[in-house]
Amino acid sequence: MTHASKATRGVVRESGDASHWCPVSSHPPIPTRVVLLCGPSGSGKSLLSARSGLPVLRLDDFYKEGTDPTLPLVAGSSDIDWDHPESWDADAAVAAIEELCRTGRTNVPVYDISLSARTGEDTVDIGRTPLFVAEGVFAAEIVTHCRELGVLADALCLSRGPVRTFRRRFLRDLKEGRKSVPFLLRRGWRLMRAERSIVARQTAQGAYACDKDEAMGRLAAAAAGRCTTARTTA
Repeated sequence: MTHASKATRGVVRESGDASHWCPVSSHPPIPTRVVLLCGPSGSGKSLLSARSGLPVLRLDDFYKEGTDPTLPLVAGSSDIDWDHPESWDADAAVAAIEELCRTGRTNVPVYDISLSARTGEDTVDIGRTPLFVAEGVFAAEIVTHCRELGVLADALCLSRGPVRTFRRRFLRDLKEGRKSVPFLLRRGWRLMRAERSIVARQTAQGAYACDKDEAMGRLAAAAAGRCTTARTTA
C-alpha cells in the first residue's frame, strides 16, 4: 500500500487527565500511552484506527526494505515472507512509540509496500494527546516491550474470520497494486489457512482478540482512562 492510501494520521486536540489510568509497570507514569492494534492482514486495523478519532502510528512503515539481506523467505519458495516478524524492524517501532509517549513527536519512515522500499520520512506530532493507536500486523510482537516501558494502555487483536479476511485483503491489495496477482493469490491462500494460528500467536503475546465493535469500546475506555483487562503472557 502506498503512503497516500493509508489512513490519515489524525490528531485529537483535547488533552485528558491520565492520572487514573491503571499502572502497567513499575516505571514512573508517562502522560501519553499507546493502544497496540494487531490482527491478520486485511482484518480492518487501518479503518478502525481512523474511525477511533485518535492519532495513529502506522507500524507497517517500519517494514525492512526489499534489498535487506535479513528478509525471511516463504518455506519452499523464493517469495519474501512479508508476514514473518523478521521482515519488520521492531526496535525502530518501539523507539518511535517511546518517543511519542515522552515528547509527543517523532520522525518515521514512509514505506511504499508496492515498491518494498522507504520513500521518505514523515513527522508524527500528537501534541499533548494522552492516547494514540499504533496499528500493524506485527503490533503484538512489541506488547511485552511496551508494557515494560510503562507506555501500554491496551493491546487488541482484530479477528473477522478467515474467509472474510481473505476477500477483503485480496480486493484491497489488488486495488492498490501492492504486488503481482499470482503473489497476492499465493499469499492470500497461505494466510487464510494460517489465520487461526496467527490470532492464537498474537493473543499469546498479550493482545486481546475481539471484533471491531468491542475494540471500539476498549479504545473508548482507554481514552477515558479506565482500566481494561487484556490477556497477558505467562
